[in-house]
Amino acid sequence: MSNNKGITTVVMAGGKSSRMGTDKAFVPLLGKPLIDHVLESLSGIGQEEIIITNRPEDYEHLNRPMFQDIIPKSGPLGGLHTALVHANYPHILVTACDMPWLNRSLLEYMISLRFSAQAIVPLWLSYPEPLHAVYSKSCLSPIEQKLTVGSFKLISFYDDIEVLYVEADDIARFDPQGRSFSNINTPDDLAQAGNKN
Repeated sequence: MSNNKGITTVVMAGGKSSRMGTDKAFVPLLGKPLIDHVLESLSGIGQEEIIITNRPEDYEHLNRPMFQDIIPKSGPLGGLHTALVHANYPHILVTACDMPWLNRSLLEYMISLRFSAQAIVPLWLSYPEPLHAVYSKSCLSPIEQKLTVGSFKLISFYDDIEVLYVEADDIARFDPQGRSFSNINTPDDLAQAGNKN
């Protein structure tokens, strides 16, 4: 659908998984770990795939480049910063490790819009989805400014960049139920996800 040259795909796996009680990236869903579902959905979309994690030893078997937060304890914004620093291409497609129902057509549509703004972010149920988004390396400076002053909210830098929101009508053309944005945070989420398929 789109020309995907110049894209690094990023899986964010740095969360504490406190509500799950174990590293949710490796919790099995339909016979394979959550992160495997994510990596399969992303396969071939970009020129490289990287994983952002503070426990690289747990992810070595996935045979992907891994990077730890450059600024420790800075949350998902720090993870995004780390991804932009280490990406070898001018745009990154960011997803979380606990989103097993990624819609490839939606992702490629978002990538096709990447030159329209500094960030391409879905708006689902009136909320932005910053961990299912495309970012330009030009976001680095605004992110660093927020991190410097201890502002770690993931979307804190949005006011300082040009954001193109992908509206619900556009999303629905590819993913009418918004399954792409379903996170698996708790054992109940996992049970429901297994029943939905």
